[in-house]
Amino acid sequence: MQQLYDVLIVGGGIVGLSTAMAIQQQYPWAQVAVCEKETRWAAHQTGNNSGVIHAGVYYKPGSLKAQFARKGQRSMVEFCQEQGIAYEVCGKLIVATTPGEIERLENLYQRALANGLEAQRVGPEEIREREPHVRAVSGIYIPSTGIVNYTQVTEAYARIVRDHGGDLHLGTKVSAISERRDVVVVKTNRGTMQTRFLINCAGLHSDRVAKLAGARTGMKIIPFRGEYYELVPTKRHLVKGLIYPVPNPNFPFLGVHFTRMIDSTVHAGPNAVLALKREGYKKTDIDLRDLGDVLGYPAFWKLAGKYMDEGLKEMLRSASKALFVRSMQQIIPEIRAKDVVPTHAGVRAQALMHDGTLMDDFVIISSGRAIHVCNAPSPAATASIEIGKAIIERMPPLERRITSAT
Repeated sequence: MQQLYDVLIVGGGIVGLSTAMAIQQQYPWAQVAVCEKETRWAAHQTGNNSGVIHAGVYYKPGSLKAQFARKGQRSMVEFCQEQGIAYEVCGKLIVATTPGEIERLENLYQRALANGLEAQRVGPEEIREREPHVRAVSGIYIPSTGIVNYTQVTEAYARIVRDHGGDLHLGTKVSAISERRDVVVVKTNRGTMQTRFLINCAGLHSDRVAKLAGARTGMKIIPFRGEYYELVPTKRHLVKGLIYPVPNPNFPFLGVHFTRMIDSTVHAGPNAVLALKREGYKKTDIDLRDLGDVLGYPAFWKLAGKYMDEGLKEMLRSASKALFVRSMQQIIPEIRAKDVVPTHAGVRAQALMHDGTLMDDFVIISSGRAIHVCNAPSPAATASIEIGKAIIERMPPLERRITSAT
C-alpha cells in the first residue's frame, strides 16, 4: 500500500526545503516528503547564485520581495548562527560612477528608506576608505547586506527535515500529477506517491509542474544565464566586500557587480543573456524543447522588442571578454583582462506573463490541493525561511489524521 503523505513538495532547492522545514515546525506530526530530480540538493538556482544575503534595497515598497528580504536577512543570519554556518554581514556599496547617475542613486536611497533599511549616503572619500580601488562620485552604503554559501544552508535545511522524520527523495523526477477528491497522485520515475497537499517549488520547471497539476498560471518561465568572471588570487585585494553599480531602470537586471564570496574568492558579473536550455550553464548548452518554448511564446517577442538595445549589449558582452572587462573598469579602473578568468554561471528562472510583462515579485498561486511557487528569483535564497512561512499561511489548515488499532 502506498504511503499517504500530508504534504509533498516538488523541488529540492532552498525554497522547497525551507518550506518542508516550516511545515514540520507548524505541524510536527505531519508526514512530509520532498522530491528532487537531481542527485543532490541545491543543484540549480540555489547552488549557482552569488551567495549574497540581500537587505531588500531594490524592491518596490510593500512588495513580497521587499518584505521577505528585510525579514529574511534577519532570519537567515539567525539560522546560520544557530547551525554554525559561516557567514559575514559585510555591508554593500552601491556607487554612482558619473554625475548622471546621482539622481538614480538618490531615488534608490529613498527606496531603501521606504523599505525600512538603514542606508548611509557616502561621498568619494568614504568610498575610498571602504573600497580603495573604486572610483565613484557618490554612493550608498547598506550595512545589513551579507554573504553565505547557500548550498550549505540548503543542506542544513535538508538535514533538519530528515531529522524530524521527513522523507527526502533524490533522483526522483515527477512526470504526472492528478488531483482526486481527497488526494493528489504524483507519478515519478521511482513510482507513484500520494499526498493530501502538493507544493510546487520546482524553480526552472515550476510552470511545467503547475501545468501537470492542471493549474493556469498565465505565465511561462524564461531562463536567463548569468555569466561571471573571477579575479585571479593576486588581484582579490582590489575588492574588500560587495560593490554594485546603480541599476539601469530600463533593464530588469542589476548590472555587473563585484562580490567577495564567503570562501574569499571575488566574482564579477553577471552578464544576463537568454539561455538556450533551462539548465543551460554553458553557452553551448541547447535543448530544442526549451528553446522552442521560448521562441514559440509570443510574449517573449514583446519582451525582446522592449529590451532590444540593452539585450544586444548583454549579448555582445557575453561574446567579448574585453567588453565585460570594460564594464568592470567603470567601477574599478585598474582591472585588466589578465586579472580575471571565467568562472561559474547561473540560470535565473524568470516568469514572463502572457502579455509580455516580466513578473517583478514573487508569485505564489493556489490551485485546488496545491500551491505553486511560480516566480522565486533573487532574493528568494535570502527570503527562503520567510517564503516557507508565507506558503503555510496560504495553505488550508492541515487536520491530523486519526488512526485506530484493529
